[in-house]
Amino acid sequence: MPVNADSIDAAYEPVSRVATRTPLERAARLSERTGADVWLKREDLQAVRSYKLRGAFHMISRLTAEERGRGLVAASAGNHAQGVAYAARALGTTARIYLPRTTPRQKRERIAVLGGEHVEVIVGGDTYDAASAAASADAARTGATVVPAFDHPDVIAGQGTVAREVSEQLGDCVPDVVVVPVGGGGLIAGMATWLAAHHPQTRVVGVEPSGAASMAAALKHGAPVTLDEVDAFVDGAAVRRAGAHTYATLAALEAAGRPVELVTVDPGRVSEEMLDLFEVDGVIAEPAGALAAAALRLPGIVLPGETAVVVVSGGNHDVSRYAEVIERALVSKGLKHYWLVDFPQEPGALRRFLDVVLGPDDDITLFEYVKRHNRETGPALVGIELGAPANLPGLLERLDDSPLRAQKLSPDDPAFQFLV
Repeated sequence: MPVNADSIDAAYEPVSRVATRTPLERAARLSERTGADVWLKREDLQAVRSYKLRGAFHMISRLTAEERGRGLVAASAGNHAQGVAYAARALGTTARIYLPRTTPRQKRERIAVLGGEHVEVIVGGDTYDAASAAASADAARTGATVVPAFDHPDVIAGQGTVAREVSEQLGDCVPDVVVVPVGGGGLIAGMATWLAAHHPQTRVVGVEPSGAASMAAALKHGAPVTLDEVDAFVDGAAVRRAGAHTYATLAALEAAGRPVELVTVDPGRVSEEMLDLFEVDGVIAEPAGALAAAALRLPGIVLPGETAVVVVSGGNHDVSRYAEVIERALVSKGLKHYWLVDFPQEPGALRRFLDVVLGPDDDITLFEYVKRHNRETGPALVGIELGAPANLPGLLERLDDSPLRAQKLSPDDPAFQFLV
């Protein structure tokens, strides 16, 4: 195994000197929903608003003076970059950080603020993997030291300190289950390793985005594999290929009879959880930060009476994305639906649609003619927000009884991505 519990314990003191001891807060909403005693580990309250500071600082602090003197290079979707920027400034070295174009502006600005003159930010490529390739090419060309986002024993050990900190905060209470977000696997590899040694009875559940389940693919195939496509909505966990070290760690745990459980959550459930965390709990979580908590919407993740710890891994959310989050949440809840409706080109057609088809609590949120085939009819894209999900059967029945021709667009349709 690339890392063990002793290396995580050794990392704990140096990491604690720079990382915030983040709160462990009871989650009343999630406890009521599941019947379990649910606690949130608030890594979104780190100085860089994510746990990534732990691994980045630990690795950089262990470099030799000569390695630091060559400068650092890193690739990140945004959170690891902030950890590298913070550590580079604190340790007096410099770093070039490569980000994909999908990295929210808020994260880019935070990286610049945290690193100051010690950091150069370079944006390019559409995915984390493209940024990683650019960083590797930079290191080969310049001799700079690469600081991986997750795939290095020292990074894994630093991330694993979250597990020891949770254990100290719970005191004599041993959690029945710990729920952890998974991107490249650094956090779950470190936490699962420490928990297997100190609390082997604790289940560890890893949560991947449904459109970027690279660790599940690696464990299924017996080695890291490259996903053909990645959904970038959960940008902090949208990794095309799991790490070699992180995979090896989880595979070794599985071989030793301490496997982690892996589940996936779709963007709609993540969006629902982001809104509930914000509106009910007062927690501003980015998509990856809400990923683990969103898994509690699935059956059987935690059971009534259990003590569960859920890691809120990051709070670097760009507020300009809330419109998309709200849209995805409404679709996920069954409140938002889209149709292509062929309207007759005559006065009063839309009025009849409003009077005959829509229910009293339903609302049109989008109406846009797609194109006009002829003078008699013209298809329009119509978005409808229902007053309640239970209103849908009635609306469908009224639409079938009307003379209008309509095609409901399914969220599974590839074209649906252009609506949300």
